Amino acid sequence: MARFSEPEIIVRELQLHPDATVADFGVGSGYYTIAAARLLPAGLVYAIDIQSELLRRIKTLAGSEGLQNVEILTGDVTLPKGSGLPDGSVDVVIVANVLFQVEDKKALVREVKRVLMNGGRVLVVDWEDSFGGVGPIPSHVVKEDDAKLLFMNNGFKLVRSINAGSHHYGFIARDINQ
Repeated sequence: MARFSEPEIIVRELQLHPDATVADFGVGSGYYTIAAARLLPAGLVYAIDIQSELLRRIKTLAGSEGLQNVEILTGDVTLPKGSGLPDGSVDVVIVANVLFQVEDKKALVREVKRVLMNGGRVLVVDWEDSFGGVGPIPSHVVKEDDAKLLFMNNGFKLVRSINAGSHHYGFIARDINQ
């Protein structure tokens, strides 16, 4: 399957400490989970998705690569405490190709904020457009400026925008209200 962004390159933009704790919200294919796990020899990646069959596949993939630092959690990241993670338990949350799928985007941001440690960061990557049916349907696309405002209006400060490929935008933001 062709990918339209390069998770390995994008995750490096976070400059993760080797012992960081990362939560990947809405893991989908697991590319971001695996990319983060490869960078964390002493760290941990929580792969969280509502679809348990995807999580089992990701756990198998991680195991086949010898990555023992991936834990899977079935959860709905748009519900209060829906990720299953304790308050303030992770350094970084990855929200990749999730915004366009979520109805209650503010609830997602609240859950990101809840699980982040003081000063934690979020990596947001999403589709720039529909691209003739390759991406989400046009009415579901969340424009980059709207995504940034969503986080900035809910207690985050933009750290920087990143290059997320030809069909995606990306940015890193830091929690400022903890």
